[in-house]
Amino acid sequence: MHLTEPVFRALADGDLAAANAVSPVPLTPLFIDPTSRGVWRMRSDQLQKDPASAAWVNGVIWDERQQVAVGHAGYHGPPDSSGMVEIGYTVDPAYRRRGFARAALEALLARAIRDPRIRTARVSIRPDNVPSYRLASQYGFVEVGEQWDDEDGLEIIYEVDVQA
Repeated sequence: MHLTEPVFRALADGDLAAANAVSPVPLTPLFIDPTSRGVWRMRSDQLQKDPASAAWVNGVIWDERQQVAVGHAGYHGPPDSSGMVEIGYTVDPAYRRRGFARAALEALLARAIRDPRIRTARVSIRPDNVPSYRLASQYGFVEVGEQWDDEDGLEIIYEVDVQA
């Protein structure tokens, strides 16, 4: 479920009430934790510069059965000039190990596979995030390098050819 720039800006400001006033679904405190707020700042700035990227960036992982937001996931933006998209996802600790990250990753990979512009999907994972690594490896992601992220520190970069 996509979010809009006004929701991103309110979340970046840490104002959950304002975000919920313009969000299509109720959001939880996970959406204003320090890590998430950094994501919303980036996405808000991104949408101000490139409104067309709205269809590509983070949305809500929504549990239909419980009618609750259990996390957020999306691409870091539209495909780049080489046909690569980077996937990101976060699941609320209270809802982990219930298949939500897997469902989000599968949905994002399925969209990438359907889009002929996309050749590669990427995920960047902290070395200590073993559950995310295990999940990504089940979908063919292989290590291609590493990078330093100002928010998360060292991340290992994994990619998969979605056209294979």
